[in-house]
Amino acid sequence: MKALTASILFACLSTTVVAQSNYKESSNSFAKYTIKGEFKDLENAKKFIDAAYKTKRDSSSTKNNILRAMVYSSLAYADSTRKLKGDKDHIDASIDAVNRIRQKDRSHYENELNYVNQNLIAAYIYKANKEIEKNEYEKAYNSFLEVERLGSQSEDVLRNLAYLSAQAGKTEEAINYYKKLIVGTEVNALTYISLAKLYKTNKDNQSYLSTLQKARELYPEDKTILFLLVEAFAENKSYQAITPIIAEAINYEPDNIELYYLAGFSNENVGNIAEAKKYYRKVLDLDDNNYDANLALGLIHLNEFLKDKNNLEAQYSAQDYLLKANGIKPYAENALKGLALFYETSDDQEQLDRVKTLLNQLSNN
Repeated sequence: MKALTASILFACLSTTVVAQSNYKESSNSFAKYTIKGEFKDLENAKKFIDAAYKTKRDSSSTKNNILRAMVYSSLAYADSTRKLKGDKDHIDASIDAVNRIRQKDRSHYENELNYVNQNLIAAYIYKANKEIEKNEYEKAYNSFLEVERLGSQSEDVLRNLAYLSAQAGKTEEAINYYKKLIVGTEVNALTYISLAKLYKTNKDNQSYLSTLQKARELYPEDKTILFLLVEAFAENKSYQAITPIIAEAINYEPDNIELYYLAGFSNENVGNIAEAKKYYRKVLDLDDNNYDANLALGLIHLNEFLKDKNNLEAQYSAQDYLLKANGIKPYAENALKGLALFYETSDDQEQLDRVKTLLNQLSNN
């Protein structure tokens, strides 16, 4: 019995000595790696810490887990192609080792744990960048979530989380991240535009508009914000809001027929008839055969003629523009109705009958 007990004790001591030797070899190799940065030293550190991590007792040892976490977190970044294989990915092995360290022991290893943390952050960022290259936005988003969980709260991390959550279709998450960005940091116009577009995706039109208006205050010379505002006001039929800013939009695109027409239409709707005429005529300067501008001018002059039948200029202008519109689109109902009212007011029965015949044909088809 004494011989058996001695034999067991010797075996335990032998195992302990071997484990301690492996730990020491790993520690020495890792120290060399931190000084010289040679990958072979890190490879040796992994080999020896793996050997020192065989039993349940080994894997519960704080010093083993600290060293293992440091080695594997270094590999997580340095061995990005995963040349060295193991039962777990380097990141997972490092996190597993950290999780095995007792809470009461952690205060004694703050520098070592900070080292592990920084390596894991770098590894996750590298991983996310590779996922972005493959358009794997949800995976990249999850990688940056780990970066955030590890304590990195930089503007770059927040910006990446905002962008990637939007790309992954996580609209609510993206809105929250962009809101944090514009509140807590100095951001560019694109950040506001991105947030506004997310609100639009979410069909939150009020937040979409208010975000653009805030962006306009901060970046009054940004063309994209201006054009998005003009478009939003047009969709909402907020013509009173369009008239003060439409000229600025036209300055950016002086040959944009749609902008000139919108300027004319907006001014007409708010009662600025002289301005409306000016913009409609500019449309015709660019495209003489524009149906909408000819019709608009025809109807404006017709309205003036209806108010004053002695206004010969209005009479002739109404006739010219309405006939032009009718010539461009012979069967367009609005132009025909305008002509019918014109001929009725000017007592031209023959032309009135002709136009009414066409309108009747259209209504019967």
